[in-house]
Amino acid sequence: MPAYETMPFHLETERLILRPWAESDAAEFCALLSERGDGTPTVEHIRTAIAKLLTETAATGIATLPVQRRDEGDFIGYCGLVIGRATMEEPEIAYELFQSVHGRGYATEAARAVLDAATATGRKRLWSTVGTWNTPSLRVLEKLGFERDRVSTEDSGEVAWLTRSLP
Repeated sequence: MPAYETMPFHLETERLILRPWAESDAAEFCALLSERGDGTPTVEHIRTAIAKLLTETAATGIATLPVQRRDEGDFIGYCGLVIGRATMEEPEIAYELFQSVHGRGYATEAARAVLDAATATGRKRLWSTVGTWNTPSLRVLEKLGFERDRVSTEDSGEVAWLTRSLP
């Protein structure tokens, strides 16, 4: 297995800062996850999840990172690399933002920074899996050069598998 560089854990774009998780992100992360409509996890549960994310980051050298707007300084979601349904060699890019900031190009901007960070690790390809109903996320991935590989059916419905080669 090839050795990969550790992903940069602090990324900046024109409008955004992506940085490591902190325990202080727990309440806002709870609010973000509650927008999925599956209930609201407890802050304590999310603190434990953040600790687990930090441990996984140390072990794998890849991470999802909180996204905050540079000018406002507010937490608006996360973006990063995960093993998910993929592999350590070809991880998935994942992102989720508050609905209140959808449609402003933040997901594309954050994901582009993560693509650059993934390239810096020496990886050659990324995956993404998205529900086929999620047209906005599919558009973000299309803008970033991802191409549809296949569609699978899961308990939650149809899932599009997309891939993108890295330079």
